[in-house]
Amino acid sequence: MAIAESPRGGLQPEMRVGALHGVRVLDLTRVLAGPTCTQTLGDLGADVVKVERPGTGDDTRGWGPPFVLDAEGERTDLSAYFVAANRNKRSITIDLGTDEGAALVARLASKADVVVENFKVGDLARRGLDAKSLIAAHPRLVVCSITGFGQTGPRAGEAGYDFLVQAMSGLMSVTGEVEGAPMKVGVGIADVVCGLYATIGILAALREVERSGRGQHVDLALYDTQLSWLVPAAASTFLTGAAPARRGNAHPNIVPYERFETLDGSIALAVGNDPQFAKLVRAMDREDWSSDPRFATNASRVEHRAILVPMLAERFRARSTDAWIAILVPLGVPAGPVRSIVEGFADPQAVARGMRVELPSSVAGSGQVSVVGSPLQLSETPTTLRSSPPSLGAHTDEVLRDWLMADDASISALRAARALG
Repeated sequence: MAIAESPRGGLQPEMRVGALHGVRVLDLTRVLAGPTCTQTLGDLGADVVKVERPGTGDDTRGWGPPFVLDAEGERTDLSAYFVAANRNKRSITIDLGTDEGAALVARLASKADVVVENFKVGDLARRGLDAKSLIAAHPRLVVCSITGFGQTGPRAGEAGYDFLVQAMSGLMSVTGEVEGAPMKVGVGIADVVCGLYATIGILAALREVERSGRGQHVDLALYDTQLSWLVPAAASTFLTGAAPARRGNAHPNIVPYERFETLDGSIALAVGNDPQFAKLVRAMDREDWSSDPRFATNASRVEHRAILVPMLAERFRARSTDAWIAILVPLGVPAGPVRSIVEGFADPQAVARGMRVELPSSVAGSGQVSVVGSPLQLSETPTTLRSSPPSLGAHTDEVLRDWLMADDASISALRAARALG
């Protein structure tokens, strides 16, 4: 078997295919949660066709700068935000506002294994493209709907965005400095986690199709998934009846587990058990602290946090970040530098794991575009990054020929009817 260079920098057999090779995904999503889901399915080998509005496409195509530039240095429709969640997809433009466009999406859905959409509740029903209608017509179809608040409940009709959900769920109430205002996480984490939950639900639904031949509707809500991953904070709230307080970088239940300033920067320390604490204080020439009843156990350290943390802080300021890491890591004390994103991706570990990948840009003459590698490491069906995020509508004719066996005349007819915009 011939061997080819893997996008991760390793070697893999040319004939290997992804675990979802042969699965067709019709992507009717935009922004981040839905595209994160469908990009993950694409990384796993699925054929993902992204349906976009003619003229503007996915909202995030305009969310910049920065943008990918063309050969003349001009802005393209590929923003960094769009690039982040739309590799391994083909783009087709369809005007769902026309009867012909809606009928065309229905035809594409008939050829799909999975449909993923994030329209407001009720919008697709008016076009006959809701989950109930599609599954009735195609019983093996899996339809995943991603909305702000789900298909049921008093807020079902409301729009949901990452920032709103972070605020409404309580996440912001436990994020930020102790005396500061509630703060959102620095990336769209509610969107991303919702997209990952959607992927899990779709994979489970596909397994049920294999088992019983029955498709189903997967109903995902940003609000639900955000609440679901408040796990430690939620459990604490349920047990005590009181909402946890903000603690900045400190951990509510583990000490020491936070950022400390050093001679030249700062260090992140994550001491998760008593033996690790004993190693830490031995490296600081304060072995007596590990036998001090105030600090001997994690529970006692949490109780006496206000005494211990300033003492540790004073010690950490005596050496540079690199010096402390050189001492602590060999001892098995979890510690690392507080870095920028640039530094994080430059770490030899990130390089070795292929977490930054260069793909040929879909814009002619613009070289390559960098994307974040997939963290899914599968030994037999590795993920592949086959194509960079597409320009708007770049694959319209190709997809119509591939999925619907359309000829030139039928494609021209669709254009004349303005189904394609």
